Amino acid sequence: MKAIILFFLLVFSFIANAANVKPDFIVAADGSGNFKTVQEAIHAVPDFRNKTTVIFIKKGIYKEKLILAASKKNVKLIGESLNETILTYDDYAQKKNIFGEEKGTSGSSSFYIYGEGFSAENITFQNSSGPVGQAVAVWAGGDKLIFTNCRFLGFQDTLYTYGGGNRQYYKNCYIEGTVDFIFGASTAWFESCTIFCKKAGYITAASTADTTKFGYILNKCKIKGDAPANSFYLGRPWRPYAKVAYLHCELPDFIRHEGWNNWDKESNEKTAYFAEYKSTGKGAEPKSRVEWSHQLTDEEYKIYILENVFRGWNPEAK
Repeated sequence: MKAIILFFLLVFSFIANAANVKPDFIVAADGSGNFKTVQEAIHAVPDFRNKTTVIFIKKGIYKEKLILAASKKNVKLIGESLNETILTYDDYAQKKNIFGEEKGTSGSSSFYIYGEGFSAENITFQNSSGPVGQAVAVWAGGDKLIFTNCRFLGFQDTLYTYGGGNRQYYKNCYIEGTVDFIFGASTAWFESCTIFCKKAGYITAASTADTTKFGYILNKCKIKGDAPANSFYLGRPWRPYAKVAYLHCELPDFIRHEGWNNWDKESNEKTAYFAEYKSTGKGAEPKSRVEWSHQLTDEEYKIYILENVFRGWNPEAK
């Protein structure tokens, strides 16, 4: 009961904070705001503005293929309602473009984010194409991105954390999918997120560069889902030097006993760094994990501090 009360207090606090922020632009599909579409509001943001531009998006389903260009810095999207402010599109990898060519994984995204300092609160990001292969909801390709109390909905390849030098922070978010549904090269920290596994597959597919010290950190996350028992891996290496660490995470019985997969390439076992620290739940089986993964010691765990992982940037700093 205490956990449920705490959850609702957190949600209400997010809504209250969002309501106290004076927006620069309001998007409303019914015409009651400055713009009817999200893309129009993004276009209106001055290029390379140093101050934060706040865009408030009223309830509604906004079916748009969105692009936030690199010149649109420090843009903040705030949704009126987490479950009712939905940014969605339905492209997928094998869908054809106007030239009859397949769009590919990168071309499938509903929202492309290039701008540095982007943040979002209380918004649902969706790829609504269904279980049709790779179909990205968000192509997160900017540095210093922050997502708070957001949902990412899809199946395969839901969230693409693009760019080896980029740092991204996801707090109290919900991310769902099937195969490799959190993937890419960025350094990304997932704080107290709910990771929902559908059908069977792999949660992460990191492509961390060999020169990047940290890849994905999932801290105090709850892994949930409707997948059958022993059907999901914690991750596999999209590229040889993939790095993923689960810290204090709750793992259910559908997490496979071995935990990790080498993507059918034995050489990846020598380069990838997959780790856990004090996992809990029926899926926490440290003695059954693959030999090339790591159970962190208390000393090894100490390096996992936000400012250390993010090379001096602290997204929690006010």
